[in-house]
Amino acid sequence: MKIREITQEIEHFAPLRYQESYDNCGVQVGHPDDEIRNILLTIDITEEVIDEAIQKNCNLIISHHPLLFFGLKKITPDTPIARCVIKAIENRITLYSCHTNIDKAPQGVSYRTAIKLGISVEKALCEEPDESGFGLGIVGNLPQEEDAYSFLRRVKETLNIGSIRHTNIPDGKKIKRVALCGGAGHEFLRNAIQEKADIYLTSDIKYHQFFDAEDRIILADFGHFESEQFTKEIFYEIVSKNNAKFATYFSDSKTNPINYI
Repeated sequence: MKIREITQEIEHFAPLRYQESYDNCGVQVGHPDDEIRNILLTIDITEEVIDEAIQKNCNLIISHHPLLFFGLKKITPDTPIARCVIKAIENRITLYSCHTNIDKAPQGVSYRTAIKLGISVEKALCEEPDESGFGLGIVGNLPQEEDAYSFLRRVKETLNIGSIRHTNIPDGKKIKRVALCGGAGHEFLRNAIQEKADIYLTSDIKYHQFFDAEDRIILADFGHFESEQFTKEIFYEIVSKNNAKFATYFSDSKTNPINYI
């Protein structure tokens, strides 16, 4: 099976036309018409991930975050990104990313995280104007009300999060309606408030942005990597439907740059 055949399956689930204007999804480096040996699935592409692909005889790496967000003016071993490009080319490894297009897919990144948390998904938090069902984030409901602190502790445990930053929680506050957006989603806080969510889970919230909740909603930052970690599961399910004669591996490399103490 050719690499192009697998990437077409991914793009059927998450068409490239849905990626954000700033994004750079699709083939980053490589040869889409090569026959697949093995596949490595990861959230980020690092030098360690490239080395792991070489060790496991993988000639296709499928990542969530693109390696190449911005143009490279030179490809010399002076930066980690350029070193990844050089090593991938030298070892004929194709790098493919599926980022904001799979964020927007109806059963994409935020949906998968919501299901892990027992949230019944109702719709996208910020829907695409074409009424396709695509959109960023989700809004949904828990089966029953849950104490806010208990809910956050359950989020922390289920997603294996080092810590969760959040706004003030009123005494006795219950959680029933949840808004969630994997990755950086502060810009959709107003959507979450309009949807009358009790809590909005997202990441990359800056200090002053927490004030924007205005005590109208609990705003909780549950980590960028942590909120998108199950993307690899979605990739695996798409790839494994083909019953082809190659192995598909979840990367063992730690790519989350954030640690907790």
